[in-house]
Amino acid sequence: MVEVTRARVDAWTWAVRLFATRSAAGAACRGGHVRINGERAKPATMVVPGDEVRARVGDRERVLVVQRLVVKRVGAAVAVGCYLDRSPAPPPKEHTAVAAQRDRGAGRPTKRERREIDRLRGR
Repeated sequence: MVEVTRARVDAWTWAVRLFATRSAAGAACRGGHVRINGERAKPATMVVPGDEVRARVGDRERVLVVQRLVVKRVGAAVAVGCYLDRSPAPPPKEHTAVAAQRDRGAGRPTKRERREIDRLRGR
């Protein structure tokens, strides 16, 4: 087996299952959502073991320290061994804002209910 000494950040983040596709990983890099050691990373930026990779995935900030380099997609159990996760814990469920929900089958909101919804949303 060939030992890899450096890997592209888009390939590595895809290989360790941070992003679903390699093109999504590249798009996140181009959009400025991936940083290596505090610097914005282009998709072709190389990572080496010991680098800190910060990536915004969905609504979470993931902070990973590269432990092992892989360029091919691996299983979830192997992927966990390729990085040290230093991500902050996600906020508890009760602290997240609850969106206004209507009962199923209740129909469209009335004009009065619409005003109340707008008032809740701060409009």
